[in-house]
Amino acid sequence: MRHNKHHASLGVTREHRAAMLSNMAASLITHGRIKTTVTKAKALRPFVEKVITKAKQASAKTEPKDALHLRRLALKDVRDETAVTLLFNEKHKEFANRNGGYTRIYKLGKRASDAAEMALIELVKADDPGYKKSRKPAKKSKKKAAAPAAEAAPAPAAEATPAPAAEGQANA
Repeated sequence: MRHNKHHASLGVTREHRAAMLSNMAASLITHGRIKTTVTKAKALRPFVEKVITKAKQASAKTEPKDALHLRRLALKDVRDETAVTLLFNEKHKEFANRNGGYTRIYKLGKRASDAAEMALIELVKADDPGYKKSRKPAKKSKKKAAAPAAEAAPAPAAEATPAPAAEGQANA
């Protein structure tokens, strides 16, 4: 039986996870990019993107009461008032023309001390075109062209090859 306090993700208690994500989000908002492990970066991405969405929604609200509510919700998650103030007053403008995908993760390789996979997570500006758009169409066209040929010719050969090997292993 698992104890109530533990959360499956990151191998820490729920309280530790909340504090860690809060601190990392504050650092990311303040500095624009942080270096951490891949696992923590992947956990931080949805957390910080929801806070950025709240800041964007607050800027769009005409009622100050609604904007204040969203700011307080963000402060509940990111418990650093200076970081939240920076995000709600200035940084949210960088994401004005971007619908989601406010962060990008770069894998850096293994850390020397314990061989943990390291990553750089950064905030993506609204005018940043990214690299996915230019590469995706090329990949799709190659896959579509190669897929029918791959399915037609190698499939019978692939089915015939493993059968003798399996019989040979059974006899040996």
